[in-house]
Amino acid sequence: MKGWTKTALVLGLTASMAGAQQPSAAAPKPQTVQRDAARDSVKLPKARVLTLKNGALVQLVEDHDVPLVSFSARLRGGALGDPQGKEGLAALTAELLQKGAGARDAHQFAEAVDSVGGSLAVYPGRESLDVMGQFMSRDTALMVELLADLLQRPRFDPAELEKTRARMVSELAAEKDGDLRGLIGTYFQAFHFGAHPYGRPLGGCEASLAPLQREDVLAYARAHLGGDRLILSVVGDFDAKQLATRLEKALGGWARAASPAPVAPPTQPLKGRRVLLVDKPDATQTYFWVGNTGISRTDPSLVDVSLTNTALGGRFTSLLNTALRIKSGLTYGAGSAVITTTQPGVFAVSSYTKTESTTQALDLVLEILAGYRQQGMDAATLASTQEYMLGQFPPTLETSLQLATKFSELAFYGLDARDVDDFSTRVSSAEPARVLAALQRVVPASEDLTLVLIGKAADIREAARKYGPVTEMRLSDPFFAPPQAGR
Repeated sequence: MKGWTKTALVLGLTASMAGAQQPSAAAPKPQTVQRDAARDSVKLPKARVLTLKNGALVQLVEDHDVPLVSFSARLRGGALGDPQGKEGLAALTAELLQKGAGARDAHQFAEAVDSVGGSLAVYPGRESLDVMGQFMSRDTALMVELLADLLQRPRFDPAELEKTRARMVSELAAEKDGDLRGLIGTYFQAFHFGAHPYGRPLGGCEASLAPLQREDVLAYARAHLGGDRLILSVVGDFDAKQLATRLEKALGGWARAASPAPVAPPTQPLKGRRVLLVDKPDATQTYFWVGNTGISRTDPSLVDVSLTNTALGGRFTSLLNTALRIKSGLTYGAGSAVITTTQPGVFAVSSYTKTESTTQALDLVLEILAGYRQQGMDAATLASTQEYMLGQFPPTLETSLQLATKFSELAFYGLDARDVDDFSTRVSSAEPARVLAALQRVVPASEDLTLVLIGKAADIREAARKYGPVTEMRLSDPFFAPPQAGR
């Protein structure tokens, strides 16, 4: 599976700092990104912005230093459009969009991309479907043709659907037999958010995927694929005027989606403690997430929260990794994540440990969280964290594809260039009192925690009860949360 349960859950990175998943071919750094050598800050280039006649938003940035063209297309909706009980439908649709479109079947479509050394892929997200690609500038016409076919004329071939759905189900089962660090975030969000759309598994579960039919995919496409949902950003070696004309011709006639774009309802931090214990009878380790609801992508405190998260669990020398790995040897790794979406997503600490040290590791995590929430970070840690973030940010905008993705992200959230242009200033000017206030907003109080543990229930059940009322399920269950979690 292409990381549907993992993509947004990479530990140690705040969502605002994480680079988007992209094709393996990396473009050289576009010179259109301006950097202030004195502060090592990044300034976004100016984009030519136009709206197609169907409402699609297009942003074009010329960069003639290398003969490459990269694009990022976002279609509002994503997994928010999955009907109740049909979780994973958006993910299945995303896969099938790449399995033949227009005059090309699946093999011919892939061959058209590969034969010119291009890359093109669709990724399902919580609130959008993301299409990303990169081609040589000489193949811009082909790039536009393939994108237009993929979006407007997908085949949704029945045979491809059967193969893809079966593969998705089998890959989920295989993940449960492998490294569970990628799956536990899905269990956490399902348990924590319950019936809220953020609790739905992006890639579905065995129970929801197996019954999906072509009619379901067609219904999703009618409801959620349309020109009015599209944000398209293109960066590279092209003439903006000529490309604008080509895009209007290729995409301007795409009809509107049949339904309004779904909007996630508000989320709130939960009060009290609650524990989900997922039984894996042959487990020799316990995997765990501990957290609560955090902040949204547009929260004005995002940079300060990123600072607090980086110091807590976002780098190798973080508080969590130092305590749980370096000093105590309880784990090979510990981190924290702030997952930002339109509504506040999850803040969580994650690690894993031997079954017999489950209580010791969890007690240490709770001790660190309580102390950090009360005291914050000292001046030396803040200064070090600021330098780390200032150094890590520029490489997230080095390639033309990264830049195109950032333009689409900003437009999706209604943000402008200041989100990037002022980043270094906001990091450098962070003050301890302000950072502490942000920290206390996102790091939950010790009495308000959601905990998810995956391990051998027979050996860790009593330990789990120490941390709150326990709900149990089995890893072999074909879903990610017990029915009572769907509040």
